[in-house]
Amino acid sequence: MKKFYSVIFSALLILMVFLTGCSNDTKTASVNEKKADSYPTRQIELVVPFAAGGGVDLAARAVAQYLSKEWGQSVVVTNKPGGGGIIGAQYALKEAKADGYTLLVNNNSATTMYEAGNSNPTLTTKDNKFTSRVAEGTLAYAVKTDAQWNSFKEFTEWVKKNPEKLTWASVGPAGFSAFGVAEWLDSIGVDYKKTNMVSSEGASDSAAKVAGGHVVLAVHTVGELYSLAESGKIKLLAVQSSERSPIFPDVPTVEEEGYKGLTLKWWTGLSFAAGTPDDIVKKWDSAIEKMEEDEQFLNELEKIKLEPSYLNSKDFTKAVNEETENYTKLAETTGIRK
Repeated sequence: MKKFYSVIFSALLILMVFLTGCSNDTKTASVNEKKADSYPTRQIELVVPFAAGGGVDLAARAVAQYLSKEWGQSVVVTNKPGGGGIIGAQYALKEAKADGYTLLVNNNSATTMYEAGNSNPTLTTKDNKFTSRVAEGTLAYAVKTDAQWNSFKEFTEWVKKNPEKLTWASVGPAGFSAFGVAEWLDSIGVDYKKTNMVSSEGASDSAAKVAGGHVVLAVHTVGELYSLAESGKIKLLAVQSSERSPIFPDVPTVEEEGYKGLTLKWWTGLSFAAGTPDDIVKKWDSAIEKMEEDEQFLNELEKIKLEPSYLNSKDFTKAVNEETENYTKLAETTGIRK
């Protein structure tokens, strides 16, 4: 009989512990929901891990402008360049509190490409709670205006014969430009390791290096190269998209020049530190979805030569994981991965 009562007592004890746990989980969820309902109550910081003037920075400022009005709270942009985007990403994802008031405005360079290019990365995609993708940009190949090549095909043939003379600018050895160059070189059978990367602080710096004759090539988005191309200091040889860019309708696509299979595209989006409450992430995702329908925001994107490309948190996360896998294969094939 004592054994029977002992079993009953143990079962009741386990049930009480379970119910207490459920109650605590419910209370925690309720608290988080209340925080999300009142969020934001103070200034929000958007961390851009690159220098001012590039595509990520300009997109971040368009987002900050929209949400400052939408939420009635100050949304500020802080530039923390360095390390190919990792210094700013480290600050936003590891050093700042995971309370929803610090976001990383990231792109391929600081996420998928960084992880793919490093066998022991400081940060991985798992350190991000991907919130929404905001915009995409078309890759373009730029050289100095008075360079000897008048077409992408001419330039490519020269590179095939003189890979060691090809210098190109990038924010890091595993950044957007590096993967753009690597994908192109791999497709034409040129050893990536025979070419030479020159470090830059961002797209505007890369373009300036080309204009000044310090490097041969810059691979960035059409928007980031627009100003120097329009002023006649650099020229675009090709754009990497299925159609010609409306910004530069006279510039052919890489496929028109005879090169297929080049698919790399630039994107920028938002992510929180991994421990950020889900309800706050959802609130941001809903706000970004609404923002991407706003005429004024779309006009701002058009001004900075970017295309709206919203993905919700789930789809954004899936796309990032797939991209990381594909870029890891490319990095291993070409020798980017260290």
